[in-house]
Amino acid sequence: MSLSRENAEQFARVLTESLPYIQRFTGKTMVIKFGGNAMTDPELHEHFARDVVLMKLVGMNPIIVHGGGPQIGKLLERLGIESTFIDGMRVTDEETADVVEMVLGAAVNKEIVESIQRNGGRAVGITGKDGGLVHAKALNRPQREGEKSNDFGLVGDVDSIDTDILTKLKNNGYIPVIAPVAGGEDGHTYNINADLVAGKLAEVLSAEKLILLTNVSGLLDKQGETLTGLTTTKVEALIADKTISGGMLPKIECALGAVKHGVNSAHIIDGRVAHATLLEIFSDEGIGTLISNKPVDSGS
Repeated sequence: MSLSRENAEQFARVLTESLPYIQRFTGKTMVIKFGGNAMTDPELHEHFARDVVLMKLVGMNPIIVHGGGPQIGKLLERLGIESTFIDGMRVTDEETADVVEMVLGAAVNKEIVESIQRNGGRAVGITGKDGGLVHAKALNRPQREGEKSNDFGLVGDVDSIDTDILTKLKNNGYIPVIAPVAGGEDGHTYNINADLVAGKLAEVLSAEKLILLTNVSGLLDKQGETLTGLTTTKVEALIADKTISGGMLPKIECALGAVKHGVNSAHIIDGRVAHATLLEIFSDEGIGTLISNKPVDSGS
């Protein structure tokens, strides 16, 4: 059955609109944090895998860092282990760290790898431990107003990154899928926020883009409207006047840090929308919040 004239015109418009972006981003590294509904909804999961495979096929270098909070929470509940959160981060003791490593490094990571490979790509799943990719240290940040404690246990921060294994995977045509678990000099295994790992990787790799998938339409103003086309100075002002607060703050801080350290642009996009990653990269309009200090087209 052939396309109707209207559908054919729309299809052609989409293809021609994407061409300049494909040309611009061929050979560029895109670090994508995969999380939220896009991970737990099977259909969205498959859409994301197809997006990533297409990016690789047109010459981009996608690198995936994934979360897995809901999956970790379910297993901890089954095991009768109570979870405590501070500022959206799971306080992690030795027992919880074992569960985190098992869920992220095995179950969730391999699901993503299999999904990419079902859709024609070649992916390799690793954790921060593999190839010495990420070296961790204990998270140490000042206690914020209203917090009863800032003792996160085995929640980690990125101490250093060695990208050698990522270079080897890229040169051999593989898409890296990274679980944010890493070892520290003290011998402990640390659970690191996936946004943080993605942001630091983007900085070290001088990535073209850092893309963070979320369960909201992007960064919202006080009227609930999505903000985009923001500079780092504007974002800092939004933090100062409390427009950005709560659970969005750590995510924005990762995006802000990446752009300040040389990443061309950071994007906070709605992972509940099918093919959100492609829509943000390949369309004029985009589908979320863009943060950049460089003049860029909307959606790029």
